[in-house]
Amino acid sequence: MGQSLNFLKNHLFIGRKAKSKTCCLLALDIGTEFVKAVIFKVGKTSSDDGESKEQAVIIGVGRQRQMANQMRAGAVADIEGVALTCQKVINQAAQMARSKPTRVVIGIAGEFIKGATTNFVYKRSNSEQRIGLAELKNIIQKIQWKAFNKIRSQIAWETGRPEVEIRLINALIPEIRIDGYQVANPLGFPGQEVFLSIFNVYAPLIHLSALENIVAKLDLELLSIVAEPYALTKSSSLNPMAGAILIDIGGGTTDIALVRQGKIEGIKSFSLAGQAFTKRLCQSLDLDLPEAEDIKIRHSHRQLSQNVQRKIREILKNDVRIWLNGVELILEEFDQKEFFPSTILLCGGGSILPDIKNILSRETVQREWMEKLPFSRAPEVKFIRSSQIDNVIDQANVLKGPENIVPLALSGLALEILTDEVRILPSVLRRVARIMR
Repeated sequence: MGQSLNFLKNHLFIGRKAKSKTCCLLALDIGTEFVKAVIFKVGKTSSDDGESKEQAVIIGVGRQRQMANQMRAGAVADIEGVALTCQKVINQAAQMARSKPTRVVIGIAGEFIKGATTNFVYKRSNSEQRIGLAELKNIIQKIQWKAFNKIRSQIAWETGRPEVEIRLINALIPEIRIDGYQVANPLGFPGQEVFLSIFNVYAPLIHLSALENIVAKLDLELLSIVAEPYALTKSSSLNPMAGAILIDIGGGTTDIALVRQGKIEGIKSFSLAGQAFTKRLCQSLDLDLPEAEDIKIRHSHRQLSQNVQRKIREILKNDVRIWLNGVELILEEFDQKEFFPSTILLCGGGSILPDIKNILSRETVQREWMEKLPFSRAPEVKFIRSSQIDNVIDQANVLKGPENIVPLALSGLALEILTDEVRILPSVLRRVARIMR
């Protein structure tokens, strides 16, 4: 089992092929409410057993609030405006790092970023013949087109537009079995039945084109575009076999990833997050947006009197319940045949609102969920901590709190793209990916 993971953990990263290692790399988190930039260099640490391990050493950080209407539900609405904000953030990080990177990994999230696992059983006519490269390519092509058409139909139904253009951005092979026997690499094996499981992440072409345009305006080389929920699943906070439900609450969207029995099963989102709570405070307290945001943050950090805290909880009560219903609807869309993990991990700036963790931990809510959803026991709700991203060292010592977990996770994943720690999928899978594009 352990040996087979060498092949099963291969990843596909759509972007330019990595060149030789450079002094530093940029990870850019373009969110609905904030743009965050992290500059890191590749360093090494030694473990107790004397083995060295490559880590992303963060040397520069930048953060800037987006202007109104630059982003909508996680998607770019104003290319020029977002590019200008990104430039400010990169300059901040570069000044701290005293170095300006030329290559970037960009994280994306939002309502139309779709991730799903497709299982495919291929019956071979000649079971005694060993599997060759051409046959493997044919199997992978079939499963990838099947997955592509399924996701495109789903997005077309959700948007009401039958011709939505999407692109494959990340792919992972969680499992390969031949006649029920799990293998690391199917090449050279005989057998009658090949089972292949592929997890794919897709994004709308218009969204990706906007990001590529921004990268060009910033005069950077795009190393890869990755789905932020996918980057989160690489966090060491996950117990590989127990898994977890990861909930990233940003400004415009809530992104949910399900990892079950060591496999990423899906990524789904809905457009209700931190900005909705801020706007509710605006309306109820007759405040402008900056004032309402300040009140919300002070409420989140318990810096207000108990009477004011109680009043804000009452104002936000219905919105928090609607948000919870959204989470429940998303969870109902996942496969219900197996138990859900009993751990819920929170991150993102919106998760700081105490009402979020409180309602997820409420006994009555958990009892309802255990009746409706396949939980074997009441889920435990926790925050992802920065220390749990074990291949990242925050030398800048500023990336604290749930709102900075995604930039850290992006840095960790960027390191894996940059180094040999993750093996790139065989050329056959990359060729299929290019056809999909």
